[in-house]
Amino acid sequence: MNKTVTVFTPTYNRAYVLPQLYDSLLRQSSRDFIWLVIDDGSSDNTKELVKQWQREADFAIQYIYQDNQGMHGAHNTAYEHIETELNVCIDSDDFMTDDAVASMVSFWQCNGTVKHAGFIALDADKNGNIIGTVMPQNIKETTLTELYQKHKVKGDKKLVLRTEIVNKYPKYPLFEGERFVPLDVLYFWIEKECPFLCLNKAVCVVEYLADGSTQNIFKQYIRHPQGFRFARKERMLYSPFLKDRIKNTIHYVAKSNLLKKSAFSDNPKRLITFMLYPLGVLLYFYIKRKAK
Repeated sequence: MNKTVTVFTPTYNRAYVLPQLYDSLLRQSSRDFIWLVIDDGSSDNTKELVKQWQREADFAIQYIYQDNQGMHGAHNTAYEHIETELNVCIDSDDFMTDDAVASMVSFWQCNGTVKHAGFIALDADKNGNIIGTVMPQNIKETTLTELYQKHKVKGDKKLVLRTEIVNKYPKYPLFEGERFVPLDVLYFWIEKECPFLCLNKAVCVVEYLADGSTQNIFKQYIRHPQGFRFARKERMLYSPFLKDRIKNTIHYVAKSNLLKKSAFSDNPKRLITFMLYPLGVLLYFYIKRKAK
């Protein structure tokens, strides 16, 4: 059964909200997709719910259970199993617009080439309002870094990735005792080789729940300093934009302090790190205060 898109969903104890995503998949105007659910160690009735849907749905559902590794670990597992040309992550507390799959497949078939890593689409809220800002109409392709740093676009966006490109890059690292690495580190690696096309259309409806990572960012910094430090270091070293390198250097210093590690060892950017070190220390204390 050849499909174009894998919609994959990492989930952890989200059985209470998964039905809205499932219902949105039932409403899709195209069945050119597979739904891959990565159950990241749930202790609720997620398994039973998905097994029921596998019996009822008129589209393919793949279910994989694993011990809890965090969002990035679930992404690693998803990428190991995806066989379709394209893939897109729809979080367990989000859902798809009714024509999302049809829009994504049509856009890619008309515009996609081997030189593109996939495309960037828009997110919307439940009232239909675009999250942040739309992408400039005159831009046909870009990188995520350019989109935010150069074109000043705001808000979360939805990435639809070419699976062949994703599989060329390392897995997200797993740090003992931690369950989070920022997902954009993979997109940063990819965009250094291939740009993304731009689809100025909402394909995902997002809802920021109280137990979601977006709403608990300062606590996330405290709980997962190694993961954040790893991602910040990548951007600190290799971002093409000075402002982005400065921001990430400050965060790198703060995360180093959280870990009680030197910010200068194994760091070829020691001069800028030294210059920004006081700001990093201030950020460290700010994070500690906000996380209480």
